[in-house]
Amino acid sequence: MTKIGMGMMRLPLLDQNDQTSIDYEMVNEMVDAYMDAGFNHFDTAFVYHEGVGEPAFKKCVVDRYPRDAYKIATKLPLFVITEESQLEPLFAKQLEDCGVDYFDYYMLHNVSGFTENAWKNVDLYSFIERKKQEGKIRHIGLSTHGNSEFLEEILFEHPELEFVLLQINYLDWEDENIESRKCLEVARKYGKQVMIMEPYKGGFLADVPEDAEKLMKDYNPDRSIVSWAMRFVANLDVCVVLTGASTLEQVENNIEEFKNADPLNDEEMEILESVSQIINDNITVDCTKCRYCVDSCTEEIDIARLFDLYNKHKLLDIDQWTPHGNAYLNYSKLDGVGIASDCIECEACLEECPQKINIPEVLKDVAKTFETEIYGFTE
Repeated sequence: MTKIGMGMMRLPLLDQNDQTSIDYEMVNEMVDAYMDAGFNHFDTAFVYHEGVGEPAFKKCVVDRYPRDAYKIATKLPLFVITEESQLEPLFAKQLEDCGVDYFDYYMLHNVSGFTENAWKNVDLYSFIERKKQEGKIRHIGLSTHGNSEFLEEILFEHPELEFVLLQINYLDWEDENIESRKCLEVARKYGKQVMIMEPYKGGFLADVPEDAEKLMKDYNPDRSIVSWAMRFVANLDVCVVLTGASTLEQVENNIEEFKNADPLNDEEMEILESVSQIINDNITVDCTKCRYCVDSCTEEIDIARLFDLYNKHKLLDIDQWTPHGNAYLNYSKLDGVGIASDCIECEACLEECPQKINIPEVLKDVAKTFETEIYGFTE
């Protein structure tokens, strides 16, 4: 039976310019609302919120609830693994940071071509299987943004894996790069449990273009825009649908939409195909704000934030000053941050991007848009 999970990648902040400044009081309220609704699956990772994501889980869940009240899923950070000697101390730190004696679900984080130096040169699969045998992991799996062919190769070679975490939503269902549908079919072929991430695709599916929204509202004015995305994933016969949230209201909305996620009919599916086409025609940068690229940027550019401003500006389809241009200008005045034109094209970010965005090239467009005289930008 499908259940909704609470993803802890985009927690509320006290300072929007500091990913470590988590608003713990707000997170406690979010956790309580989620648990009170009868759910208990939390998902975090070593790299979330610049390393304080797992301690935040301990502070807001473990320190406030008994161990049998929740399930915790976290991930081995392949981004930092270069040799086997790192595995034991890193795993021990994760247990300590999360404040638990075992993980319910533990996965290799973002198994893909971007992390192959880790999973090709270090025997990660044997390590997590051994930890399962030791009782420190209940279920082992992986998360991936790879295509269906890549996923099939991995699952064929590693039958010991029990589950996969996949990016699935109606926009990526038939996408030639993400291949959500095909990846789901591969997972089912090998009998693996499936967890879903990015059901709203980083917020894109909660704030669609006006003509896409009109299609939905004309069909059913009483349905919210996000309900379409939730109904799509909640009826795919998966075990968990992860929804991230940055406010209590978002948590409450996610729960409400999940509980009312009746199946889509054929006409609604056709509408989603049209909506997907409209969104794809309007999206400038296919960024889900996972922030993996930000951690790798030597110039301290908040790439995810700038892409979000850029997308929102472009959706207005006007060639003049916008609130997003103003937000960019305010960002540029902060101490210790890089702006789009500071990109040195080292391409370190390319190895981290699950969406395969050509980040240096897009940053050039961002700089051209926000750092030209038409927007009154001065360094």
